[in-house]
Amino acid sequence: MASLLLLTALLRFSFMLVNNCVAIPSYCLYLLLLQPLRVLDRRVFWRVEGVMFKWLLAMVASWGWVAGYTVTEWGDDVMPISEEEAMVIVNHQATGDVCTLMMCLQDKGTVVRKMMWLMDHVFKYTNFGLVSLIHGDFFIRQGKAHRDKQLVYLKDHLDKYYCSRERKWIVLFPEGGFLRKRRETSQAYAKKNDLPHLTHVTLPRVGATQVILKTLAPQLENGNVGGESVAASQIGKARGLQWVIDVTIGYSQAKPMDIQTWIFGYKQPTVTHVHYRIYPIKDVPVESEALTDWLYKRFVEKEELLNHFYETGSFPPSKGQTQAVSRRMTLDPVWLCFIQSWAFASGYMWYSVLQYVYCWFF
Repeated sequence: MASLLLLTALLRFSFMLVNNCVAIPSYCLYLLLLQPLRVLDRRVFWRVEGVMFKWLLAMVASWGWVAGYTVTEWGDDVMPISEEEAMVIVNHQATGDVCTLMMCLQDKGTVVRKMMWLMDHVFKYTNFGLVSLIHGDFFIRQGKAHRDKQLVYLKDHLDKYYCSRERKWIVLFPEGGFLRKRRETSQAYAKKNDLPHLTHVTLPRVGATQVILKTLAPQLENGNVGGESVAASQIGKARGLQWVIDVTIGYSQAKPMDIQTWIFGYKQPTVTHVHYRIYPIKDVPVESEALTDWLYKRFVEKEELLNHFYETGSFPPSKGQTQAVSRRMTLDPVWLCFIQSWAFASGYMWYSVLQYVYCWFF
């Protein structure tokens, strides 16, 4: 049994290595070939890039899907607002959180094509770092020494890339690190400042959230951010953020999944549970003290949600419901086969082209 598991893990790793080696260079070479289109029509160029970006994320999702790692969704239905602008705040337990989001957002219309990620700067040096860099994601460096400067960089980045590339959803992890690394420090800070004691999440950091709200959301004079009721003359951008989507990820037996599990598939098939709660942007304060209080309340709610989940195996019903309703997220195997075939065919094509060019010159 152990030998079979090892063999399976090695085969999976080999496939993913080859998958990366053909898909990521192909993505880069296609975009290089399309540079004239970028000059002629930037909107079309970034739409094409978005489609390929979604396909790359679907490949990552397929690695877990084939191993039996699936997602069940709870809470509010985010599909009706998939074409509207939203800030997505997510609890952060392990590297598998990103893979889980890559999977569960695949069936949400054009969300994956038009989303922007805020990630720790170490992800810049992973296999997917170059793709995220081209797509326009933001890599943030953690720590007090870098915090103020990073927030300035974030605002500049949003001003430069968010609207020009027609981004819709922006995803961030306000806790600023993995649960296991930040829990002790967060609990000590909470005790010192008479704040709630949290076990399944940590107290969030407000800086990046506030920068995003001030930069992307329509502003009102009362310190909140506006929604649909704001006059067009008050909005600097087309509409701005309309929603905050609070995403809570729960793992079976409170054991987070890491990227190694996703790659090697050595754990038994398991279901990851994702809970959504939607807030209109007009209900979100933007000033520091009020926003801090609002964000702390959201993470206290996450703690309560996860307590209920780990005790019962399900999330509690939403307001107005007597019974919680779950939705099993599915991926189309035919579509997954198509994009994998596209990746390998593209890799072979580019290899042949580059080999021909090399032979022609040398």
